Amino acid sequence: MSTNDENESPEPAASGIDSGALDEATDPTAPLRAGLKYGLYGLGALLVAGLLIWWPWKGTPGLWGVLVGAAIGGGFILITVLTILLTAKASPSVVMGALMGGYLVKVVIVIAVTALLKDMTFYSKGALVSMLIGAIVLVLGSELWGVLTTRQTYVGPDADSEV
Repeated sequence: MSTNDENESPEPAASGIDSGALDEATDPTAPLRAGLKYGLYGLGALLVAGLLIWWPWKGTPGLWGVLVGAAIGGGFILITVLTILLTAKASPSVVMGALMGGYLVKVVIVIAVTALLKDMTFYSKGALVSMLIGAIVLVLGSELWGVLTTRQTYVGPDADSEV
């Protein structure tokens, strides 16, 4: 009988720990996922508030202005978080390429949509602009709140070791 059996580490399944499941404190994407969740909540709340204000006031054009403004403003911000989450395990150069490429695509889409909407009259311009600005501010703020309030384990270098 070998004495090395006692020194070998147990299999992950034998220790009762599921190695595939990461809890919030050790998952490096947890702050981004929380930011995405709070950003969606913020956009939803703004959408409801915008509909309660603009739809009764301006009718169907107010409804369309709110929907288009929230889609453009909220989508622009939320797509960035999704891009980072989807490339979380990639190299920094891949993440930067995805972010810059995504930004370019988003800018082209916003320019195209605003050029198409410029002469159309089915929406309220006031509703669209207010929701666009509100969505950008509220979604960014909500995402920031989600990221900052997420508990994250940080293990730094030991005080005794040289960096």
